[in-house]
Amino acid sequence: MEQTEKKTDERACGCAEGISEKKKKRKRGGALQTVLAFAVTAALLVVFAVLAANIGGIKVGFWQLLKGIFVEYDEDVYIILQLRFPRIFVAILGGMAMSAAGVITQAVMRSPLADPGIIGISAGSSFVAVLVTAFFPALGALTPLFSFAGGVLAFVIVYALSWKGGLSPVRLILVGIAVNALFTGLSEAFNQMTGNNYSGAASIVESNISLKDWDDVKTLAVYVAIGAAACVFCIKKCNLLALSDRLAGSIGVNVARTRLQVSAVAVFLASASTAVVGSISFLGLIVPHIARLLVGNDHKKLIPYSALLGALFFLVADTVGRWIAYPYEIGVSIIMSVIGGPLFIVLLLRSKKHA
Repeated sequence: MEQTEKKTDERACGCAEGISEKKKKRKRGGALQTVLAFAVTAALLVVFAVLAANIGGIKVGFWQLLKGIFVEYDEDVYIILQLRFPRIFVAILGGMAMSAAGVITQAVMRSPLADPGIIGISAGSSFVAVLVTAFFPALGALTPLFSFAGGVLAFVIVYALSWKGGLSPVRLILVGIAVNALFTGLSEAFNQMTGNNYSGAASIVESNISLKDWDDVKTLAVYVAIGAAACVFCIKKCNLLALSDRLAGSIGVNVARTRLQVSAVAVFLASASTAVVGSISFLGLIVPHIARLLVGNDHKKLIPYSALLGALFFLVADTVGRWIAYPYEIGVSIIMSVIGGPLFIVLLLRSKKHA
């Protein structure tokens, strides 16, 4: 009898050790995949930055570019630095901010269809940014703050009208599309009524980043840095919001306050990006879904990787738009709409299927 029990215990210990070993291997495999995802995406970002710098009449090699930046003056490199690099950095920073905002918005609303560009947050931000840029151009560096107010207004409207004993993804999208259409229409109406005389406002309405300079880069970099710092404090909160309200409340989480705090960060990032690059739909929708497939659902990895992948997506879209019809350009918002529209339909159908 004792021998039988001993064998059973040994078998149980062996099974436990086997399961533990499998978990360790799976964890190591997941960590390796995450590292590879970050490394490959960062490498591709550098490659496309160099490619983007060489679209146009002046072309330089990679080593010539590095030498001209860090070693000695090179006229061709100087021209590229002044005319093309601001656009590249604006695309990178704008993509990071919008994609991180998309991840956080989806966490807050518990909807895979939530995207600041689709549900009206970016449109509300854009409308206020257009007004400030047109009438108070001296406040250029503070435009993202005013834009934030417009984003908050749009978010409150969407959230209030979408809530009915909970958030339905389909209702959220329908209300968001209506709010998006309202603010987009107001922005475009203003642009038409002024005859496109305000170039800064027109560039926001049209999501045109071709004329961005180093001042725009500095402005966006400051606000993105602030938003990135805020994201650090949102990681744990986003993971908690993935739980049901009842379960989160049972472990001492003030769900309403947490949702409000995290929402403010998402709206801030989306508004900062929109104030400089304009409203870009689908970027905050596509990137988080791809990021989850590569690094998982833990927001500790998901938020920074989505920001990196978003920078790559935005830069690729802008580079393709500049290259495909050269010497003419296709706006990055158009490229993202062509890519994101079909994916959005697929996600919407899946959402209905699982509703």
